Amino acid sequence: MQAVKNGDTVKVHYQGRLTDGTMFDSSEGRAPLEFKVGAHMVIKGFENGVLDMKPGEKKTIHIPVDQAYGPKNDEMIMEFPKANIPPDLNPEVGMELQMSNPEGQVFQVRVAAVGAEFITLDANHPLAGQDLVFDLELVEIA
Repeated sequence: MQAVKNGDTVKVHYQGRLTDGTMFDSSEGRAPLEFKVGAHMVIKGFENGVLDMKPGEKKTIHIPVDQAYGPKNDEMIMEFPKANIPPDLNPEVGMELQMSNPEGQVFQVRVAAVGAEFITLDANHPLAGQDLVFDLELVEIA
């Protein structure tokens, strides 16, 4: 039976968890994730985790921060004056917002804290700074 190698297109069912067991994503109830190995369509550790798997095989992989979404970058956390927020917006911790930079690029931020005069916005990926655990099942090598 053929094993996954770089350049193969694969279909994988997965369940993603933090190291404390909190599930953050799953393909359960959906079609399996399809991607080309080596094309950088998924995080490096996930891509490496499917190498050498055979169809029907299941395994659990542990992905360190540097092969996942990287460490948290403090430069991507900013204080934003509440006075500059539209009056109909009531920011709450965890809320996701879209902002744009002076060049017009739109990016996602999360409200990390709400103070009297400022809100703290975090533009890091929500899983930045986290080691991740994935349960994988290789469905098919396409």
